[in-house]
Amino acid sequence: MNRRELIVGFGTLGVLTAVPSAYSAAGFVDYSPGLIDSELAKGKTVFVDYAATWCGTCRRQERVISELMGENPQYAQSMVFVRVDWDTYRSASVVTGRKIPRRSTLILLKGDAELGRIVAGTARSEIKQLMDMGLA
Repeated sequence: MNRRELIVGFGTLGVLTAVPSAYSAAGFVDYSPGLIDSELAKGKTVFVDYAATWCGTCRRQERVISELMGENPQYAQSMVFVRVDWDTYRSASVVTGRKIPRRSTLILLKGDAELGRIVAGTARSEIKQLMDMGLA
């Protein structure tokens, strides 16, 4: 690799890291310990996305969720969207306590109940069906 390729490569990396995640734009809140339980205790419906930044399936799910939220503002008004970083929390109770098998798992919670779950699914219809459950 010559010097020019190296400089261009680092410049591109800087541009890519400066672009905000679609999670921010879509209204996701980054998980912190106690957040989900706190929101559930307030009576809120919580949509949880267990994702990793390097996961292609997670990125596809992210695009679908962002599109759906953009098409229907009722989702953001009816639910709290929480993103759990798989690399940070994969061994924590937020993952193990809910028996989350892998990154790219989406779950919908209300009170003490899990209303639905998708593991590694990327079909728009499947994700929309899960999100629609949060509107009821």
